[in-house]
Amino acid sequence: MKKLFSAAILLAASVPALAHPGHAEMGIVDGLLHPLTGIDHLLALLAAGIWSVRQGRREGLNLRSGGTHPLVLPAVFVAAMGAGAAAGMAGLHIPGLESGIALTVMLTGVLVAAAVRLPAWAGAMLLGSFAILHGNAHGLELPHAASAAGYLGMSALLLGAGRLAGRLPLARIAGGAIAAAGLGMLALN
Repeated sequence: MKKLFSAAILLAASVPALAHPGHAEMGIVDGLLHPLTGIDHLLALLAAGIWSVRQGRREGLNLRSGGTHPLVLPAVFVAAMGAGAAAGMAGLHIPGLESGIALTVMLTGVLVAAAVRLPAWAGAMLLGSFAILHGNAHGLELPHAASAAGYLGMSALLLGAGRLAGRLPLARIAGGAIAAAGLGMLALN
């Protein structure tokens, strides 16, 4: 397991954060596959899911104490990705997009590794701003509504996978690996 984990870290660190063009414009299938073909998006989604479940473990996010529902952060992430994608489909290209995406991979990894706890509103704003960058890249690459629906659906599934992984004891170590991969991506930009 350690060797597989180490190999995954090295692979992730060696791939620059880049938009992953090359899909034919076939619609929803392309959108479904799109988040799986770029290690930058894949790692950011998994880390955001891990962090969201671990963030919700603090007092104040408990519904019984009047806190926020545990799925608010993933919902904000998907909604903000949708907004970023809509901007990309409309032709808006966020400056420094690739470096920004690499930075989000690194920072989501740091959030997990350092077990950072933020108020719900601050966590939502932070993840939402990260998601806008990822969504913008997808919107520029897959400028059709059917593709966007597919990638948002797969992104939600990846966030869910991250939430499952966030319940594992080694989640903080995974966060450190994701942060290192993001740092490597940032260095290659």
